[in-house]
Amino acid sequence: MDARFRFLPLAITKWLEECREPAVVVGRDYRILATNAFFEAAFGDVDLGKPLYCFEVSHGYRAPCHEAGEDCPLADALASEQPQRRVHVHRTLRGEVHVDEETTPIRDEAGEIAYFLQILRPTYIASATLAKNGMVGRSDAFNRMVELIHRVAPGDTTVLLLGETGTGKELAAGAVHDASARQNGPFVPVDCSGLPAALFESELFGHEKGSFTGAHGTKPGLVEAAKGGTLFLDEIGDVPLTLQVKLLRLLETRTFRRVGSIETRTADFRLVCATHKDLRAMCDAEIFRVDLLYRINAFPITIPPLRERRADIPLLAEVMLQRLAGDRSPRLDPEALACLAGYAFPGNVRELKQILERALLLTDGNRILPSALSTKCPGDAAGDAGEILSLDEVEKRYLRRLRATYRGDKQTLARKLGISRRTLYRKLQEL
Repeated sequence: MDARFRFLPLAITKWLEECREPAVVVGRDYRILATNAFFEAAFGDVDLGKPLYCFEVSHGYRAPCHEAGEDCPLADALASEQPQRRVHVHRTLRGEVHVDEETTPIRDEAGEIAYFLQILRPTYIASATLAKNGMVGRSDAFNRMVELIHRVAPGDTTVLLLGETGTGKELAAGAVHDASARQNGPFVPVDCSGLPAALFESELFGHEKGSFTGAHGTKPGLVEAAKGGTLFLDEIGDVPLTLQVKLLRLLETRTFRRVGSIETRTADFRLVCATHKDLRAMCDAEIFRVDLLYRINAFPITIPPLRERRADIPLLAEVMLQRLAGDRSPRLDPEALACLAGYAFPGNVRELKQILERALLLTDGNRILPSALSTKCPGDAAGDAGEILSLDEVEKRYLRRLRATYRGDKQTLARKLGISRRTLYRKLQEL
């Protein structure tokens, strides 16, 4: 520890030196007071001989996160006097990366909060920049989802992914698996909506030779295939009611029998489920078992629809074009990007991919114009015909129209735009 930080309590400096993760000590004024070697290895060396602030090092901001439109764990920890945890996009030696930031307030001898200990854990279950595969995003709604995945992934807790069709629930399930202790085991996805009721039990549990017509040999089921790994039941709401009791027994006893066998086998997998349906309403209608819902609903995570993470559309579009284009180098015309930004995307990320794939086929050069898109551009988002606007001006015009026509509360509007309430207020004030 540098000698100029001798004023820090010995217990804090000792903790910082012994911590095996990237960590810093920050004052109430957001100034970084000390770092450890793991922080410097991940985020780079910092010159603490001059005032240097956490928001400046982490984000390049000129003001604290909450003044720049993001949730600030330090400000929240000071207000609540309790530890706070958030996922933000930080600048690191590997570029911009999602970081799970845990902030703990520390009191001085007088009982006042004087310092904050921050552990900064880079997480690579999603990308904040261009990536060849996996989840991509950096909006507030997306970061909250990443935070929940990062919290639940290390254990064996059952996860229920909730979200509309096309939001990327299988990618999220894969992220849970990749960040878990079972990452070296198999990831076995099961499309419950694509399995006929007559075959569901056989596919899931396996069968013995001669157990039914057509069973010409012994076949292990998907439960056995997932041994040591993760079993992903996609669209679990489509599991027939008559088979839900057998699935419930599997989850409660961790045992099963192949069709046509009397031998009880032990299951070893982590369960992740997903659905776009309202399972509670299905329970009320008595077409989904309440006890099964309680079993799979241990840790629900909502995958946000694209209309609630509009800030991610430019990045997602760039990533998808890169993945789809092959040797080409296409780019979206500003008006085309503005058109996408104003579209509701009922098909979510999957629909965005289809729109861009079609646009590539209709574009001879590398500049994708609005005419190549299958979406209908919002009223005046792109200005008058033939008028080229900057993206900043497009955003301002869109916000002016929302301000004049939207009748809901600002918090709901911010959520639908995929930004924080503070960011929305700041943008409206700038108008």
